[in-house]
Amino acid sequence: MSTLEVKAIQAPTGYDLQMPAGHIVQVVNVKYVSSGTHSNSTSTWADTGLTASITPTSSSNKILVNVIHTGCGKQSGNSRLMLNLLRGSTVISNFETMAAYDNASGDNQVGSCSCSYLDSPSTTSATTYKTQMKTGAAGSVFVGWGGSDAFITLMEVAG
Repeated sequence: MSTLEVKAIQAPTGYDLQMPAGHIVQVVNVKYVSSGTHSNSTSTWADTGLTASITPTSSSNKILVNVIHTGCGKQSGNSRLMLNLLRGSTVISNFETMAAYDNASGDNQVGSCSCSYLDSPSTTSATTYKTQMKTGAAGSVFVGWGGSDAFITLMEVAG
């Protein structure tokens, strides 16, 4: 049996190296360390501070976005935490629209809220993903309780 060992694979001059469909081309991982709790007591979407950018190598590739917010919940009122995932200024996914909802007026901490979304940005320009939050009713909601971390991982998948 023979073994092939290489240090790198490089396309010849004038050609692009093409990965088979489904292979991971690049990964961007951001750990957002909050300096404190992010809260919102309005029905207006507000940035959570979690953001990451990736520059796709091909417009036919997809981006697999994985988000985890820790320390999620509500502080008061009959509210619920609502979260959006955005590409640039465009909402591409709503998640956790009922997080922390318990039909009561007290605090309710639910731990983490997460989202996984396969996006088709159709571009080779730098693309930014972020999350926003708001309350779904009267009261205050939060992410990052006590300064807990949030994570976003962007994986470019060959098309």
